[in-house]
Amino acid sequence: MTPHPADLTLTEKLHRELRVLITPGRRMADELECVASVLLAIVIAHLVGAQMIAWAAFSAFVLMKGPVAETFVRGVLRMIGTLLGATLAIWFERLSSGAVWQNMLAVALVGGIGLYGMLTARRAYAFLLFGLTFLMIVLDRMENPTIDIKALALTRVLEVGAGTVACVIVSMVSTVTARRWWPASLTPSTPPVGWHPDAARHAAQAAVALSLLPLIYHFVAIRELAQAGVTIMAVMIVPVAGIGSSGLGPVSRRLRQRAVGCLAGGVLAAAILFAAHGSTPVLVAGTCLGIIVGRHIENGSARNAYLGLQFTLAVLVVLVPDDYANVAIEPGLERVISVFLGMAILVPILAAWHLVAPARQAADVSEDISASE
Repeated sequence: MTPHPADLTLTEKLHRELRVLITPGRRMADELECVASVLLAIVIAHLVGAQMIAWAAFSAFVLMKGPVAETFVRGVLRMIGTLLGATLAIWFERLSSGAVWQNMLAVALVGGIGLYGMLTARRAYAFLLFGLTFLMIVLDRMENPTIDIKALALTRVLEVGAGTVACVIVSMVSTVTARRWWPASLTPSTPPVGWHPDAARHAAQAAVALSLLPLIYHFVAIRELAQAGVTIMAVMIVPVAGIGSSGLGPVSRRLRQRAVGCLAGGVLAAAILFAAHGSTPVLVAGTCLGIIVGRHIENGSARNAYLGLQFTLAVLVVLVPDDYANVAIEPGLERVISVFLGMAILVPILAAWHLVAPARQAADVSEDISASE
């Protein structure tokens, strides 16, 4: 009789996962798809002249889910959201004076709309990329005010396009090869929610946190600030049914997993980076190892799925440089530090509302009793 996973010791669980890691099957096929997709995305991103190669790599990684038809639809939605967000960012930068308050209002409004759409809309993925792309471009422009806004928006589109094309190509090849024996599982679809006051409040809290990023940068020029914005939006993506009167609980779990995953992935990536001494083959091999380990964790259990995703994110931002000829640890560390900055900004906002929410609920109950009397 096979023991229940909960009855296994830590050593037994690790032994089982290592055995599964080297056993041909659905999980191995998925992990190898991710490796191939990321490597192809890196090549395409360099060929088309993208700047943040790690974003192209991460796009290729997160898109690889389910059969090729599902991957294709997700890719189309990702491109639509990216194009809309980039277009709006160009308009905003041309019409605004660059004042801090304007940037604060813009990232809060667009980021909040993007997150609310992600939580409630039918084409949720497009809403998310719409908000993320706008946010990244505006924050990157704050760091590089002399850069041409069209060039900055174009490279964001090229990065996502490189990742999307790579992912679809690999998924198509896998469909007629490995997936003939180990078919990919469909990702359960989430029905649209429509208007939802708890989701609106949740998105508004994220908007407040996002609005603080331009203000913080005005006083402290923190590099790679866009990663803080991405973190705020990413950890706030929780099931609408679980938000309730306060999203602190479900978001806290994602924050913990993001912190642990980023730390673990960052440590592994830093060790590989130092061992490589600038060797591109070693960096690529280390990237492949990190992808396999991270995806294996993600596929292991729903409880640790987000941890595995963050592990891979840290590996990619550290080990995938913008130029393999000039490899340095500083850009990757700056991105990881920015991730933790986003967490530090978000937690007090969620905690403050969590303290207020019970009083609000009690007041609502009193009003209901009074009305009934």
